[in-house]
Amino acid sequence: MNLIQTKFYVRIAYDQLKTIKNTHMKLTERYKKPTPTFFRKLRNIGIALAATGGAIIAAPISLPAILITIATYLTVAGTVATAVSQAVVSDQD
Repeated sequence: MNLIQTKFYVRIAYDQLKTIKNTHMKLTERYKKPTPTFFRKLRNIGIALAATGGAIIAAPISLPAILITIATYLTVAGTVATAVSQAVVSDQD
């Protein structure tokens, strides 16, 4: 590879990096943008799962260990689904 080819490839890499940098979005900007319909539904399901799991965990009665374990998994899965779904934004501007 000669010097001209090297400069050409460096320029392409620089342009690609610049494009990636321009499309990078801060988390606060991402959370303010509208969420697509599918992910809004998924977010609502995640909220329901987390609330259900939390209610079972916080129940004032004694429950079997397996039920508490399942409720813990529900809470974690619901929380993760909610957070990820909220962070998804539409490409359409």
